[in-house]
Amino acid sequence: PMAVPAYIVAYVYTDLLEYAGPLQRMLRDVFGWQSARDYWFPDIRTKGGAIVVLSLTLYPYVYMLARAAFLAQSICVLEAARILGRSSWNSFITVALPLARPAIVVGAVIALMETLNDFGTIDFFAVHTLTAGIFNVWLGMGNAGGAAQIALTMLAVVIALLVIERYSRRRQRFHDTTNRFQEIPGYDLGPMGKVGALAVCILPILLGFVVPSAVLIYYSIGYFDQSWTSDFFEFAGNSLLVSGLATLVAVGCAIFMGYALRLFPQPLLKFCVRFSSVGYAVPGAVLAIGVLIPFARFDNAVDAVMRDTFGISTGLLLSGTVFALVFAYAVRFMAVSYGSIEAALGKVRPSMDDAARTLGESPWGTLKRIHFPMVRGGILAASVLVFVDGMKELPATLILRPFNFDTLATYVYQFAKDEMIEQAALGALTIVVVGVIPVIMLSRAISRSRPGHGK
Repeated sequence: PMAVPAYIVAYVYTDLLEYAGPLQRMLRDVFGWQSARDYWFPDIRTKGGAIVVLSLTLYPYVYMLARAAFLAQSICVLEAARILGRSSWNSFITVALPLARPAIVVGAVIALMETLNDFGTIDFFAVHTLTAGIFNVWLGMGNAGGAAQIALTMLAVVIALLVIERYSRRRQRFHDTTNRFQEIPGYDLGPMGKVGALAVCILPILLGFVVPSAVLIYYSIGYFDQSWTSDFFEFAGNSLLVSGLATLVAVGCAIFMGYALRLFPQPLLKFCVRFSSVGYAVPGAVLAIGVLIPFARFDNAVDAVMRDTFGISTGLLLSGTVFALVFAYAVRFMAVSYGSIEAALGKVRPSMDDAARTLGESPWGTLKRIHFPMVRGGILAASVLVFVDGMKELPATLILRPFNFDTLATYVYQFAKDEMIEQAALGALTIVVVGVIPVIMLSRAISRSRPGHGK
């Protein structure tokens, strides 16, 4: 489900469950009902429907971090709890769960921030949120000041979430004191228990990924001729262009910051690097407002000077261009890029740098000949993650895109908003297929993350 953007799941389930959808049509045919007055059926385009859709698509953030935390735990602590008379369930509640709490809280905070960032789902379901308020005030009323005030409110909420998360575990430290790591033995749940456990595990995947993907594949095949047009290639090319440029900028800056911090671990530089990663915590709509207002003022100032001096108009130099979009993407996904590259650089022993200096190598030569080959995996992972996130980004793209410039995300959004999900299916499926790649990478990395794996 992590590979499918929430707004695409919302479009698919609305098409399936609405009055004219296949499910309600089948029920009317089977039971002979003539109209909506003859039966009750839940309306998905409500606040409850938005909660269900966002839960289906965002729970993997908590699941994957929690799974990594559980895999990293030593069996010794659970064995000690059992020796002290704790039952299996009690050992999980009192030992394993508190050890995994930091990871679970981080996953929950990320899910909360992604909920704040979502626009496609809540707009389609007509749910009034702060993000929707930014678009309504900015695009509907033309009130940039009001949109900026709402953006500041959302930013305050994000900062409060980060402070609460840090404060809640300020005195908690967990360290491994043993190198004995084994897989925790499984339990025989019995026939009914196995069925129940299997259903609990399969249901979120079925509802969050299999059903939406199957519907998109069905519509893509059925409406292939209407979708496989020059517009589709143009929008796909725009997505590749913006996401590719943002990837180059974000990964390049992350490499520079990571290596600079390795050479000069000064407090001020550490603060600047950490501050540069805050963008991921800021909702896309808020970031877009923060980018657009100063860029627009710069454009207006330059244009005024050129008009007064040379009698010519420069137009939009930064705002309303691809540059603003790439800049916003790079700022928003810098944390994703830097995290992967920092982890890769951290595995390179300092003795490698010392050896290079002893042999007369410059810092740039050390980076090019030693670090680059050793962190290629981290650079590739960062590139893939930033690129895929850029392909899926909707709120910032809607605000910052140039005139007559659409990406696959905005293309799908416009068709779905016009109740034409069939024509949008091919674009949505393309986004989903691209999104599967980092999910597979993350799953494999987590499976290998247990200390002592492969020994």
